[in-house]
Amino acid sequence: MVILADIEEFARQAHGDQQRKFADEPYIQHPIRVMQLCREYTSDLPVLSAALLHDVLEDTAVTKEELSSYLRDVMKPEDAQRTLTLTVELTDIYVKKNYPNWNRRKRKNAEAARLGKVSAAAQTIKYADIIDNSLDISNSSSDFKPKFLHECRALLKVMDKGNPELRQRAIATVNSFLEK
Repeated sequence: MVILADIEEFARQAHGDQQRKFADEPYIQHPIRVMQLCREYTSDLPVLSAALLHDVLEDTAVTKEELSSYLRDVMKPEDAQRTLTLTVELTDIYVKKNYPNWNRRKRKNAEAARLGKVSAAAQTIKYADIIDNSLDISNSSSDFKPKFLHECRALLKVMDKGNPELRQRAIATVNSFLEK
């Protein structure tokens, strides 16, 4: 689909030369895999678009206004608005920069409570994000792996509105890596 190819290129440009933390690859490979996982369960253009963009507002210099303007140029207005809404829902709020006096546990608990209330479509994308991130970190030698996987398990307990099959896949992925 031409629109998805355009959005992928926008995300590629936004992420620039960023690299994945736990995998030796360009960052853009992560949102592409998240979109591909979502595509196994839905063909909804705003969901697939938001999957490609899910880290753009959080991890790049792109602003919400710039993203909104771009989306309105390449999509129907209702699809652009829904894609933007999903991308915003998936953007972490409780980050160290915004809450410097909170420890990681407090920030992650607040983020989990927030994500438990987002739309079913946003939760579906987050399930795919958890699967891909879990695969990356579990294939690394990081000491952070158990903490990360336990945080994912806690998220999946409160995020129960998205695609049930993808949620079960995410739960199984996290549990399989925790058992290793």
